[in-house]
Amino acid sequence: MRLPISLARHLAALRALLVLTVLLGLVYPLLMVAIDRLPGLSHRTADSLIGQSFTGHTRYFQSRPSAAGDGYDPTATGASNLGPESVVDTLPDKPSLLTQVCTRSLDIGRREGVDGSRPFCTSDGVGAALAVWRKDGLTGAVTRVVSVNQTGTPFLAVYDGVPVQPAQPGHDYVAEGGIITPIRGDAPAKPIVPADAVTASGSGLDPDISPAYAAMQAPRIARERGLSLDQVHRLIKDNTAGRALGFLGEPAVNVLKLNRALDGTPDGTR
Repeated sequence: MRLPISLARHLAALRALLVLTVLLGLVYPLLMVAIDRLPGLSHRTADSLIGQSFTGHTRYFQSRPSAAGDGYDPTATGASNLGPESVVDTLPDKPSLLTQVCTRSLDIGRREGVDGSRPFCTSDGVGAALAVWRKDGLTGAVTRVVSVNQTGTPFLAVYDGVPVQPAQPGHDYVAEGGIITPIRGDAPAKPIVPADAVTASGSGLDPDISPAYAAMQAPRIARERGLSLDQVHRLIKDNTAGRALGFLGEPAVNVLKLNRALDGTPDGTR
């Protein structure tokens, strides 16, 4: 008996999904790990720029952040699973996406000598969010305010005439009836630090950066390497790929190739 066409198509799609999941989600990653363990290759990988995070190496261009393991770990590929609604930290040691972005932006601003402030971020690099209680629930006069991401001095002293309290670890202020209220602050509408500098890719394995983020790092690289700014910009241009098919996506700078070019060696060894 032949199956209905619609059911047959669904079964075919399910079979394809299962096969591709096994091949691309299990076999391929394990194969890459096995190849990396082959004698003669693991040593080269360990001594090479390939697969390394450049964080903290001021002579190199910095990659995008990574949420894969400790960074760019192919066995732990994946995103943080935090979205736009993640604005409240779990104190003391689980920052929200907003606080992660604020902290990264502030750190990058200091490293590159630019303004790292962003909307909805405090001056000390955490998410500027308040839990606000009102007399009649969602309306009425404000009765209590807590700066949910700060255990020290709040970024605002007073909100709507009510003193702002610091947060206490272990409290769920939403469950206690507080309305989470992000505060924009006076940062520029378009932050100087680009978005790709403070957010990880979906896989956590994509180190490439925008031309804007590369250009921001160029003065530091020129200073650390004793190069002219024109030389550094030329290297950035030489290692920038355009949009796919001329219109898909955005131009991207290959950080690995760019840092190899800086070292002037074919395989990136230092």
